[in-house]
Amino acid sequence: MARKKSTGWMWVLLLILVTAGAGVWWVYRSGFGISEPVYIYIDMDDTVDSIAQKTEKVAKPEEMRVFHLYAGLLNLKDKIRTGRYEVTSDLTMLNFIRNIRNHNEKPIMLVVPSTRTIDQMAGKLARQLMVDSVRILQYLDNDTNLEALGYTKESLPGLFIPNTYEVYWDVSISKLMERMKKENDAFWNTNRMGKLQEVSQYAGQEMTKEKVITLASIVDSETANNGEKPTIAALYMNRLRKQMALQSDPTVIYAVGDFTIRRVLHEHLKVESPYNTYRNIGLPPGPIRVPSIAGIDAVLNHDRNDYIYMCAKEDFSGTHNYAVSYGEHQRNATRYVKALNERGIKR
Repeated sequence: MARKKSTGWMWVLLLILVTAGAGVWWVYRSGFGISEPVYIYIDMDDTVDSIAQKTEKVAKPEEMRVFHLYAGLLNLKDKIRTGRYEVTSDLTMLNFIRNIRNHNEKPIMLVVPSTRTIDQMAGKLARQLMVDSVRILQYLDNDTNLEALGYTKESLPGLFIPNTYEVYWDVSISKLMERMKKENDAFWNTNRMGKLQEVSQYAGQEMTKEKVITLASIVDSETANNGEKPTIAALYMNRLRKQMALQSDPTVIYAVGDFTIRRVLHEHLKVESPYNTYRNIGLPPGPIRVPSIAGIDAVLNHDRNDYIYMCAKEDFSGTHNYAVSYGEHQRNATRYVKALNERGIKR
């Protein structure tokens, strides 16, 4: 009888151990009910509770009690690290908490676009990063910061090379700008720098990297058609070589500061500004936008032509009619003005 009772207790004990082991295994293996990776963004204001809410909303955790268990055991409240954290179907809750503690975040692919202004650039970057646009602008408005990067407020648009870069979502502004400087230096490789001498010869003046960037910003502002850009680049360098005013409408629009202008009028041409290339000979003091790679390479690999004049085509295709003589240009311009009038475009 005693033997049967002893055997019964052994079975009970074994059942307890198996149940406890299964529970521990379940807690250890507890994860997320998702089929595709999702991301949890943790910023400076987050707490354990707000992270739990984000996780529950986005990642479909199998058991939130496990989240709070590990958050407590691993003292997450004192180890919260900002960042973008990936959650996959095979990630356990334990490793998710460890990733946050260890700042094991997933990078993003940051798109740096060609923008008209630095304000627009700040906004585009802020929409992809943890930092807000105001702080970016404050950083870029500081002469000390710009000097460390090797730029001025006038030359600053040339810092950014429009492309896609792998960075961390919570990257600091200073680290981001250092990265932009590094990418800029890499972009201006031996091949591109080696073309400056030929470009200088064609333009009839020394064309530094900064001047190429400035001219590229004008070319980009004239057309979105990459096929036209080498032609336009050569046209403006023809004018530089002849010491003629560039007479670029986009520089006037930049000087006026009204990017809604579709028709440049005589009143606009009178604006006093070093960026107004109707009133000033040569290139403006800096880029009038963040130029594209296509725009920069169009200057470095420009066409060779005799064009001095250009006018938007009257079909509003975004391309241009080119001319060597002023008479030919006037005929092109007359057709374009007629098309503007017919469409009722007054400004």
